[in-house]
Amino acid sequence: MRLRIDLAYDGSDFHGWARQPGMTTVQGSIEDALTRVLRIGDGEPRPRLVVAGRTDAGVHASHQVCHVDVDPDVLGRCVGHIAADPPTALLRRLDHLLPSSVRIRSVAPAPDGFDARFSALARTYVYRLGDGVVDPRLRGFVLAVDGPVDVDAMNEACGFMVGLHDFGSFAIANPGGTTIRRVLAAGWSRVPVPDGTALAAGSQTDVGDPLPVPSVEAGLLRFTIIADAFARNMVRSLVGACLKVGRHDRTPEWMAGKITVPLREGFTGPAPAFGLTLESVSYPPDEELAARARAIRARRTLRES
Repeated sequence: MRLRIDLAYDGSDFHGWARQPGMTTVQGSIEDALTRVLRIGDGEPRPRLVVAGRTDAGVHASHQVCHVDVDPDVLGRCVGHIAADPPTALLRRLDHLLPSSVRIRSVAPAPDGFDARFSALARTYVYRLGDGVVDPRLRGFVLAVDGPVDVDAMNEACGFMVGLHDFGSFAIANPGGTTIRRVLAAGWSRVPVPDGTALAAGSQTDVGDPLPVPSVEAGLLRFTIIADAFARNMVRSLVGACLKVGRHDRTPEWMAGKITVPLREGFTGPAPAFGLTLESVSYPPDEELAARARAIRARRTLRES
């Protein structure tokens, strides 16, 4: 049977998602835990995860999705004394065994036709940036830069990203793949800072009333980008290019030119990984999962409808 696994992780201690010999990775850690929990013996096939989107070394995920195929009898081994169905028992045992930097959100039988990678409609990434004083507790998730930056100019540049384009100026294609992707939305926004007078007024309320507390992200800039898929280094390279525009080292029209004529060069290098988080993955209705997977496996061109 196929299981859908939803999870979150702090990527700081991992060399990315994909299993690599001699390195600590998210995939390797979970597959090793599955092997132990399911008591996979010598000669039995080890569990292999298929993920919605491979994250680079140091990149985080608030809501990642993967799937694994497991024989029902093998899955039943994880129940033991736990009074729960096998998927729930698996979740509990994985959370007990995995490091605290990885948390399993849910484990459930996948609907027919589900493929964590190829059935996905869109992925949403957020890059967090501080152009002022950044709370030191966020140093592992927010890139601090000398600021301020021109947010309007960066958003003008983002307008050129939306649509079906070859992002070869900002990404590396997998072997046999392309850097053609469809971006559904992209833009920068600043997290609101609570009004100081409102905060003062709130402090004079009755003891039982909640006091307004500013978000730890107040004042930060967030780059949100949604696409059907992403190529390697694509999001971080787009962030790096936006910073060139925000500092007035380049114009928004330069961004347009880089998208029109895909060409890698020194001005489109990736921003640091730790500021980036995969926030969510969306899928079509169950009856459309298989068709979506078949369609997305086809090699992409710029002539797509």
